[in-house]
Amino acid sequence: MSSHHIVREGQEPALIIANGEPCAREVLDQLLEWNPFIVVLDGALPRVLNLGIKFDVLLGDFDHTSVTEVKNLVPPDTEIVYAPDQEKTDLEKGLDLLVERRYEAVNIVWATGWRSDHYMNNIATLARYQDKIRLVMIDNHSRIYPINSGFRKHFPAHHNVSLIPLNKVVNLKTENLVWNLDGRNIEYPYQTSSSNRVADAGVVTVTFDSGKLLMMECWD
Repeated sequence: MSSHHIVREGQEPALIIANGEPCAREVLDQLLEWNPFIVVLDGALPRVLNLGIKFDVLLGDFDHTSVTEVKNLVPPDTEIVYAPDQEKTDLEKGLDLLVERRYEAVNIVWATGWRSDHYMNNIATLARYQDKIRLVMIDNHSRIYPINSGFRKHFPAHHNVSLIPLNKVVNLKTENLVWNLDGRNIEYPYQTSSSNRVADAGVVTVTFDSGKLLMMECWD
């Protein structure tokens, strides 16, 4: 356990630092402050070391280096998890580790931008793991997370939100959006509910009968 906070294991969200486009240092520092257990995916290691970030676990298949070489780069108390399974991405392996250790929530950074194939697969991973752990993917312009029917959250007025289906979402209904949906089916890639806004400061609700749905809180 790192010394960022003294908390019970699993009490606060963990943080995964992936290997996509970096976010602003201000965004990263805020997450480092409030996420006491930090997992770095091996592709991000050079950048993380360059920024002087303290972390708890380094995880990956180490396909561009060896575990022995990595041990010489990180502090001796760093846990190194060699995960060679080629059927899963390093992000999935990191999530598996947190689920196994009974973390209830995780924030994920550096998982968007750069390579589009990685970005798209990372987005899909949110939906694949939503029943195992609460996930939020964060970058400079958005917070992305899967939601279940019955979603309720307080937002400020005019906050930008998008509801993006990952398959067919049936009987989607919303309350307190500028453009509410009242029992409509939406299905990627044919129809989404992008660039909507919160009507009044207060709770937004979302219900639907079936499907996989992402909430994206976005800003310019």
